[in-house]
Amino acid sequence: MTIYYDFEIDNNDGLFDFDYETIASNVIRKVLTNEHFPYEVEISISFVDEDAIRAINQEYRDIDKPTDVLSFPMVDFDKDFSLIKDRTNEMYDFIRDEIDYYNPDTREVALGDIVLCVPKIYSQAKEYNHSILREYAFLITHSMLHLLGFDHMEDDERRIMEAKQTKILESLDITRDL
Repeated sequence: MTIYYDFEIDNNDGLFDFDYETIASNVIRKVLTNEHFPYEVEISISFVDEDAIRAINQEYRDIDKPTDVLSFPMVDFDKDFSLIKDRTNEMYDFIRDEIDYYNPDTREVALGDIVLCVPKIYSQAKEYNHSILREYAFLITHSMLHLLGFDHMEDDERRIMEAKQTKILESLDITRDL
């Protein structure tokens, strides 16, 4: 499985004391595998401060406060991946009548964008008494599930999402006691 991701960072000097690109790749791969997502993907991950995420949160959600992570899905589906048509064959350039979620240059599904607030990663790790790595991996897992159509607005949805997050992180041996 190929995952193309683009990290947008103003200054990554001392951002984290772990290999954040490898952790992101491992988490993304595990989420896609667990959810049986059948396509190659393209994901953008941005690291911002509290002022930037507050502005984004205000603009897109009309909530005037910082948050830990925002997810911006590019694919409009409800966990039904069959709505994404396979564009790997030679007919790709001739199919125009269906919704197309593929990057025309890479032919990967442009799954969406993840915006992470670095100060929130640090403060929440301290608040929840676990490692910064664990908080980082949790937020990427959480956001990836949103990109795949999951939500947590209702109790049933929340329980499903929480169970998936726990399963994914435990399978990567990323636990609260790190």
